[in-house]
Amino acid sequence: MKDQKKNIVLIGMPGSGKSTVGVILAKVLGYTFVDSDLLIQKEEKRLLKDIIAKEGQEGFLKIENRVNKSIYTENSVIATGGSVVYCQEAMEHLKEIGTILYLKLDYPILNRRLSNLIGRGVVLKKGQTLKDLYEERAPLYEKYADYIIDEKKTNAEGTLQKILEILK
Repeated sequence: MKDQKKNIVLIGMPGSGKSTVGVILAKVLGYTFVDSDLLIQKEEKRLLKDIIAKEGQEGFLKIENRVNKSIYTENSVIATGGSVVYCQEAMEHLKEIGTILYLKLDYPILNRRLSNLIGRGVVLKKGQTLKDLYEERAPLYEKYADYIIDEKKTNAEGTLQKILEILK
């Protein structure tokens, strides 16, 4: 990747390994690791699930958009929350400051990994299933991605190797 921007931005569904792979990637590259969900919790002084419970989905997305579009950093790996793709201003900003990698996980694997959605602060509409959410978000992840990392038949280490190949 010759025209590499100053940051690597990881997007994808909750449970796709953005934080896990992001920390390792940052170590390998000598970058700083930024978790945008933790930035939201720090700014709001409350947990994601509490923000969602009190502010609702719309309120949470406004906060997520504001926090993500205010990230100014260099030489960082930024792991975003799964719902950031609903925040157009934030995504445009992240695309300006970084190269966006979509960690794509097949639905059956994702379903196995995500047993406790509410505890993780996942934004679900009333009556929406994980499958519905997956099908709604996948086209958005693909739309914003500079590169798609297919995580089929791989683990965190395998995903990391795929990313490093792209970054060469």
